[in-house]
Amino acid sequence: MRFVTLSATSAKTNDVRDVISQAQNEKRLFKRKTILFIDEIHRFNKSQQDTFLPHVECGTVTLIGATTENPSFQVNAALLSRCRVIVLEKLSAEAMEAILMRAVRFLGLQVLGQGDQHAPPATGSSSSKSSEFPVYIEEKALNTLAYLCDGDARTGLNGLQLAVQARVAAGKNAPLNTSGKGGAAHGILVTEEHVKEGLQRSHILYDRAGEEHYNCISALHKSMRGSDANASLYWLARMLEGGEDPLYVARRLVRFASEDIGLADPLALTQAVAAYQGCHFIGMPECEVILAQCVVYFARAPKSIEVYKAYGNVKECLRMHTGPLPPVPLHLRNAPTRLMKNLGYGKGYKYNPMYKEPVEQDYLPEELKGTDFFKERKT
Repeated sequence: MRFVTLSATSAKTNDVRDVISQAQNEKRLFKRKTILFIDEIHRFNKSQQDTFLPHVECGTVTLIGATTENPSFQVNAALLSRCRVIVLEKLSAEAMEAILMRAVRFLGLQVLGQGDQHAPPATGSSSSKSSEFPVYIEEKALNTLAYLCDGDARTGLNGLQLAVQARVAAGKNAPLNTSGKGGAAHGILVTEEHVKEGLQRSHILYDRAGEEHYNCISALHKSMRGSDANASLYWLARMLEGGEDPLYVARRLVRFASEDIGLADPLALTQAVAAYQGCHFIGMPECEVILAQCVVYFARAPKSIEVYKAYGNVKECLRMHTGPLPPVPLHLRNAPTRLMKNLGYGKGYKYNPMYKEPVEQDYLPEELKGTDFFKERKT
C-alpha cells in the first residue's frame, strides 16, 4: 500500500484530486491500494470534504483523518457515516509523569525529593551542560506539572523546557541538600513555582468553538437546574477563565430564567437581563462577579417548567394538526373598517374590563375548545 499524507491547513482541493488521481492509476495499473492520511481534517470545509465521498465508497483510497475537534460538529455527516471514529483520550497524570521523567533524563537534570536516588545525566543535548552548575528539579514540581498540563504532553514538555531555560538563563545557584543526609552542593534548582511561571497559568482545556464549549455550558445549565450553586460557580469559572465570551453566558442565563425558573420566581428574568446589560457595559474581567451572582441566584431559586412545557405542548399541537389551521373566531377579530364589521368581525365580543363578574367567552378556535395546554399531554 502507498501511504500519502496531507495537511488540511495547507492543502487545497486540487492537491486532494491529484492524490486521488494517482491512487486510481496505482489501483488500475499496479493493483496497489492507497492510504490517505489527512491531518487537521476539520480545516476542510463541507464541500472540500465531499470530494472524498465517492472515492472512499469505491475503495480508491482508505481515508484516515485526524482532528482535535468533535467530528460530529466539524466533519461532514455523510463522510462521518462511512468512517469509524476512534477517540484518543487525554493522557493520565501517571502517563504525564513518565513522559516528563523521560525528558528530565534526556536533559541531564537531577530530581530532588527521591532520597539518595537521582535521575542520572544522559548523553545528548542537555540544558544543564550549558550551565556552569548542575540543574536540579523538585519531584513535587514534576508532579504539579503533570496535573496542570491537563493530559496534554506538548503543554507539559513546553512548560518544563521554559522553566529550565529561564532558571539557567538567570544563572542563580545556591547550596542544595542533594543527599538527604546533610550533604550540600551548589546548583540551579527548578521549583514548583518556577514550573507554574513556565506555564503562566494552569492549563485550562477549553475551546470556544468546539465540543468543550458545549460540554461546559451544558454542565453549567444542569448544575443550576439541580440547585448546586457550588458546581455552577465552578463551570462558570471554567468557561470564563478559558476565554469564553461573557455575553454568550449571559444570553444562556436569560434563556434559563424562563425555561427552568419561569413563574416560580418571575424576578429571575429581570436578574438575567440586568446581568447581560452589566456584562455589556463593563466587560471582562469586572463582569465575572455579575455573572457569578446571577448563576448563584439561579441555582438557589425555585424551579418551574410549567410555561416551558405548555409552550412545547402548543408547538406539538401545531405540528400534529392535519389540514388547514382553524380560522380565528370572528368575535376575536379586529374590525377597523365598516366592511369588516358588516362581515361580522368582532361581533359578540365581550370587553372584559366592562364586566364586574368573570366573563364566559371562548378564545380558542372551535376545534380546540376545551384543550388545556398546561396539562400533561399523552405522546
